[in-house]
Amino acid sequence: MADAALEEVSVLSSIYCGDGEFQLIQQSAQDGLMVQINSTVGGERRLDVRLLFHLLPSYPSCPPAISVSSTALSRTQCHNIRQTLLDQAAALPPEPMVHQLVEWLQQCVEVTEKCGEEEEELKEIDREEEWTAVLSLDHIRCRSRYIGLLERWSQTLQLSGSLLLGPSILVVLQGARPNIKEFCRLLKTVKVDVDSSGKKCKERMMKVLLESPLSPSCGHSLQGFLVKNYISLPELAAAFQEINMTELYQQILPSLRD
Repeated sequence: MADAALEEVSVLSSIYCGDGEFQLIQQSAQDGLMVQINSTVGGERRLDVRLLFHLLPSYPSCPPAISVSSTALSRTQCHNIRQTLLDQAAALPPEPMVHQLVEWLQQCVEVTEKCGEEEEELKEIDREEEWTAVLSLDHIRCRSRYIGLLERWSQTLQLSGSLLLGPSILVVLQGARPNIKEFCRLLKTVKVDVDSSGKKCKERMMKVLLESPLSPSCGHSLQGFLVKNYISLPELAAAFQEINMTELYQQILPSLRD
């Protein structure tokens, strides 16, 4: 078992020293360490969230396994928070990270609650309040991880989307405008890919080519999250025609030719 992990657990027990805040569940040379941290987060709404971290013997060379539970949040919300923490852990350097992840929990809960509030609001607004956006990505080198994150974010944020892979890499999104903005924020703040040297990197070069209210003539033309390859502009035009977005294609065409 790594000395760094044992030292981190000792430090964590000192930081989270309140009644019931910290508990060492397991300590084994074969199975590693398992610690439970109970945290109260959520701004005005004080929410009790229980985090379970399993630090394998190879930790911190590999991220911890994480479990999230709370009587104040739904199972889906807990799942989304857990996945966000796992994504963050995977993007961090291989060094002790549990305290950093617990601090990250506050932001995760705020985003989850915000999405929940917006979901309730969306039930009461007209379809015209939904938006369409076309994003341009700089590169996708680690294809499976990158596409997996895009699919997960679109599902979590209740967005329909299409990823078009070719000379230009485009993401077409449909859904609530705040959720589209959160999708863009995640692209620029989470390490989604690797650079030319193989180092994990964020999508800092992402551009929003177009953002506009959902056209009545277009309607909900996207379902789920689709991935499509194309080679030429005519093939790209055909792809936009298939999803009833020829007008949007004409609007972004000058940007694609730059």
